[in-house]
Amino acid sequence: MRLKSVLRLCPQPARLTCQDSISYDLGRSPHLSYPRYHSNGAAISSHGINHSQQGASTLVLALFVVAILVTAVVGLLFGHKLGYQRGYYSMQTEAKQAVITSKEATQELKDLRLSSKIATNEAATAKQELEISLANLKELRENQQELKVENKQLAQLNQIYAEIISDQGGMPLQILGARIEPLPENAFEYGFDIGMLASDGKAKRLKPTLTLLNNDDFVEVPLEPSSYSIEGITRIRGRFMLPSGFKPLQVKLSLRAGGQEVEQLYDWRLGAKVDNMPLSLLDLPEVDESPIEP
Repeated sequence: MRLKSVLRLCPQPARLTCQDSISYDLGRSPHLSYPRYHSNGAAISSHGINHSQQGASTLVLALFVVAILVTAVVGLLFGHKLGYQRGYYSMQTEAKQAVITSKEATQELKDLRLSSKIATNEAATAKQELEISLANLKELRENQQELKVENKQLAQLNQIYAEIISDQGGMPLQILGARIEPLPENAFEYGFDIGMLASDGKAKRLKPTLTLLNNDDFVEVPLEPSSYSIEGITRIRGRFMLPSGFKPLQVKLSLRAGGQEVEQLYDWRLGAKVDNMPLSLLDLPEVDESPIEP
């Protein structure tokens, strides 16, 4: 009865559909899901909705994965490009530095070669100079040996002459040469060569005295040393300062040795002090010890 009443409720055109639907629903389990309807009357099953949701999730996941892959690829490409550029610039810088280092090394090698060449030339020059010096030294030694022999011969000859002169009564005390020269700062240099040989052939003590004279006064020059030993020829050398305001006219040299006395007067022919000499008295060389020509 109930089924019939339900069939009556269905519209006439849709009877077959309603009956089929009712028959289909009755054959299913009691927990049946009834269809839902949109506003336009179209029915959407829950299975279709779930399938659509799963498709959308898969699509989103796929897009996310694609985005990650694209980002990774872009990052790799950018990193590769950046690394390549840095590596390129680094290699370029290293290449430039290597070229500079190579040039510097080449220049240093050239400098070393030049220094070696200069050192070789200097060594060769030094060797030649050493050979010349050794040759000169050898010659000087030979000359010195010859001079030594000659001096020994002269000494022996002088000894022979001295013995002969002594046997004949000796050589009297005498002045062989005299010289006075002006120096800066009102100073003068004197030199006297004295000769004497006693009859006994022994050395005697010589006492010289140098005096400056004018018309009214005289000045005795202190001599250093004050006495000498004479046995043949003795050279008296030294310097003195002329007193300020004193103008000598003559120089007297007095000698005493072995009981003999000698005096000699010399006219003072020297002018005033020398001012145009560049050296000071303290800067002048030592007193000239060379013999004085008579």
